[in-house]
Amino acid sequence: MFNKEYYYLLKIQYLGFRYHGWQKQPDLLTIQRMMQRTLRYVLSRNNFKFIAAGRTDSKVSVNETYVELILKETPLNLETFMTEFNENLPQDIKLLGIEKKEQGVNIIQAPKLKEYIYLFSFGSKNHPFCAPFMINLKGTLDISLMQQGVALMEGKHDYRNYAYKSTPETQTVMTIESAYIEKNTLYTANFFPETSYIFRVTGAGFKRHQVRLMMGSLFDLGSGKMSLLDFEKSLNGKIPFTLTHIAQASGLILQRVTLD
Repeated sequence: MFNKEYYYLLKIQYLGFRYHGWQKQPDLLTIQRMMQRTLRYVLSRNNFKFIAAGRTDSKVSVNETYVELILKETPLNLETFMTEFNENLPQDIKLLGIEKKEQGVNIIQAPKLKEYIYLFSFGSKNHPFCAPFMINLKGTLDISLMQQGVALMEGKHDYRNYAYKSTPETQTVMTIESAYIEKNTLYTANFFPETSYIFRVTGAGFKRHQVRLMMGSLFDLGSGKMSLLDFEKSLNGKIPFTLTHIAQASGLILQRVTLD
């Protein structure tokens, strides 16, 4: 017997510091596992599945992203669901909105832009409460030089050197719509350092660890471990260039996903 399916687009946000990323894994706490557990409790049934617009790594946070919910047999009561679901989710996951769809949106393949941000500071060690949000580097960073470097990232490049464990078949040519470093005024707290910075990058089709490798190379540039010439070479996938600095995950936030 055919069971009718109901489709919903969920907008969510979460603090990733205590989770092992989005994707469900055996014996590990993940966002997908927690959302499935909560939905199973709220609906008292298990005939559903979640499909995310993209996966996140362990400790990476999300300000806005989308998840497709496919539900069998009985539709949701949208008047009560959002409140009930949020009341039962843990404090570090929040449902921002829900929209019913007449058919599936193929959320993995749907055209989308992603904006990632990375919060960082340098010099004196940060207050421990900063740990879920911001990375601190010892010593000094040449922010002006980093800004010169990040400007080179904009446009179309072959990011093969920034594709973690790529194969010859991996598609690594992509266009970065915008990339820049500025003083952080986006996220503030009374325990944040007086001055912190934010790396912002927008594009489609980021590979695993790519943004963290981008941030790592910018850190190496700013600390004098990499020249601007070598940095520029790293953006040409036809020239093999080994990048070893993957910036820590907890400074990374998927700021927003824009579906076409």
